[in-house]
Amino acid sequence: MSDGREMTPEDLRDTILGVLDRNRLAVLATQRDGQPHASLMAFTPLKGLELLAFATYRDTLKYQSLMMDGRVAVLIDDRSGEQHPDRRLVVTAPGEVAETGEQDRRDHLAAHLARHPDLRGFLESPECELVCVAVRAYQVVRGIEDVRWLTIAGD
Repeated sequence: MSDGREMTPEDLRDTILGVLDRNRLAVLATQRDGQPHASLMAFTPLKGLELLAFATYRDTLKYQSLMMDGRVAVLIDDRSGEQHPDRRLVVTAPGEVAETGEQDRRDHLAAHLARHPDLRGFLESPECELVCVAVRAYQVVRGIEDVRWLTIAGD
């Protein structure tokens, strides 16, 4: 890191888990026909660092883009103004939309609802779709010259 401290993969993993736990919103980046699109989304981490879930209506540009090209990036801004250095981070998670079985989908939906109870009406709508992103890696940025990557197993 730029402050001279060595950071082990376990330290980096713990830092990312802390960012995911502290934050409820992220920016989802999709693309369609070469045109990028960004959306602010309520998200839920699942299976440690492996999956990130969010919900969207099926009739949106975002959902249509995801169905055409499942590659995404999810950016979580953890620069909340806290004085603690680990709370002044930006984490980006590139990945792809993941298929889930019906039981997993129900479990993921329950986890998303538990984390975002204010979204109950939206999540229970028949037009709403829960989307899971299989994360390939996490990029952790503290500053211009302070960038770390953590690759997720299975890649």
